[in-house]
Parts: sequence; C-alpha cells; structure tokens
Amino acid sequence: MTNIVFETIRKINECGQEAWSARDLMIPLGYARWENFEEAISRAQESCRNSHQNVDDHFRELTKMVAIGSGAQRPTNDYELSRYACYLIAQNGDPRKEEIAMAQTYFAIQTRKQEVHELQLEDSKRVFLRDEMKEHNKKLAKAAKEAGVVNYADFQDYGYMGLYGGMRQKNIHASKKLQKNEAILDHMGSEELAANLFRATQAEAKLKRDNISGQNKASRAHYDVGSKVRKTIKELGGTMPEELPTPENIKESKKRIRLSTKKSLPKKQK
Repeated sequence: MTNIVFETIRKINECGQEAWSARDLMIPLGYARWENFEEAISRAQESCRNSHQNVDDHFRELTKMVAIGSGAQRPTNDYELSRYACYLIAQNGDPRKEEIAMAQTYFAIQTRKQEVHELQLEDSKRVFLRDEMKEHNKKLAKAAKEAGVVNYADFQDYGYMGLYGGMRQKNIHASKKLQKNEAILDHMGSEELAANLFRATQAEAKLKRDNISGQNKASRAHYDVGSKVRKTIKELGGTMPEELPTPENIKESKKRIRLSTKKSLPKKQK
C-alpha cells in the first residue's frame, strides 16, 4: 500500500473540498464486504462524536444507483468522507490488517499536516484582523468623540452588548476566563475578530452618515449596529460570538509566524 493509492481515489466534491468515497476506500483498506466496513465507519463516527465534531461534516451519507445488468439499477449506500473521517476509520479498523496499519500511518501524517496548515492560516488571519481592529478602533474613537461621546468605555460597552446579546466588556472578559491585564481582543479567533471588525467599521460609518450627536444617541446607534451584526450571524447559521472558543494570546500566533518566516529564509553562506 502506498500513499499514491489514497491520493488516486481522492476526489473534489461540488464544494471544492477533497473527499473520499467509502466504497472506493473499502478495498484499499483490506475489506471485502461492505457490512464489515460499515462497522468500522460506525466506530469512526462514534469517535468523531466523542471528539465534539459534527459527524455530518465528515461523514456525508449518500445513496447511489448502481447498474446490476440488463439495464436495471439498484440503490447502494455510500459515504462521502473527509480526510479526518478517513483517519478515524483507519484508527477504528481491524488492526490485524496490514492495509489498516499503513493507512493509519498515512492519514495520521496527512491529518497532522492539515492541522499545521490550518493553524498557520488561522494565525495569519488573527494577526491581520487584530491589527485592523486596532486601527478601526482608533477611527471609531475619533468618530465617537466628534459625535459628542464623553464616556468612551460606556459607548464601547453598548456595541459589545448588541453583538454579544447583552454582555458588557467585563462580562466577555470573565466568560473568557482572562487575567485582569489581558485584553479580550487578544483572545479572539479570526471569526470573532471579523464580527467585531464589522461592528466597529459600521458603527463608525453610521455615526458619520447619520450625523449622530450626543452620548446616548451614539451609544444607542452602536448597540443597534452590534445587534444587526448578531442577527446576521444567526440568520447565516453561524455561532454566536460568546460561544466561540477562546484561543491563546495572539502573541503566540505572532511568535509562530516569526519562527515560520525565519525557517523559510535561506541560510547565509559562510
């Protein structure tokens, strides 16, 4: 069994994502009967649930029509599998099969590579969005001051309350279990930062566009913008910002980026 076998049967689905057919994967993994392979799939799905992953995101159940001769067809069950699903199936397969042992190694290595790649992407997005937040918070503060806002902390709280379903900055800080000197924006993932960036940019625009004047009106406007961003997230089926995971300090993302950049630079010749 070689890596080429797994890559040969890999497909790209209609969403542009890599995927494997369980029927195609069955033989390379050493299974002759679908019923036996389904048992391995069932165990893999249970492992997926125990890892707090959405099973449907990785095991998409399909029904295909297969020719059985004389022009007749019959429905056949299949699964469209993600790379993670393939890894779990290999981990839950018959350990006595040589094919399973080799697949475990292959998918473990490939899954780890994917995890590292996704972490690098998330690090880059976090650092970029955090820098954008810093700049747009300055612009929002300027617009708020021009609108007559005196208590900027209170004004900011109204924006957070709109976006976080009534939670003030101190509540968000507590929910993230941060130390007193830690900033909530430094412990947001890219998805949460993007929601807050949209809130900040749209609040700034609204203050200017509507010529809003006064602390109360400005705070109300900020709350309304936050609420609309929250409503949009809900309508799209997204996760509410207060329910998103709290990542480590963004300093760690910056550190990994620096190390990665340093490694990629050509070494100086002596």
